[in-house]
Amino acid sequence: MSKTGNQAGTSDGRKRRRRFTKEFKEEAVQMLLDGHAASSVAERLGLSGPSLLYSWKRQLIGQAGKTAVTLESRVRELEKELQRVERERDVLKKALCIFGRDG
Repeated sequence: MSKTGNQAGTSDGRKRRRRFTKEFKEEAVQMLLDGHAASSVAERLGLSGPSLLYSWKRQLIGQAGKTAVTLESRVRELEKELQRVERERDVLKKALCIFGRDG
């Protein structure tokens, strides 16, 4: 049997594990934190899947300690607040259109 077509494998047919630098992992996680979908980040960077990104995120947050956890929870709070304010804005826009027609 021929072992040709072994793109990222070893001579015995097994796949080699890719290694990523700390900087690469940090940039990938930053894309995730910036609001990009994990699946699209993984696809763009050629990763096996989004679970790898979430694993890196957990590791980086664990290394950063309590400050990072506090910041992440604050980001979640602010995102919820932003959604609420956007909903209110949309309601007010609709009300303006409705009441503006009568005038």
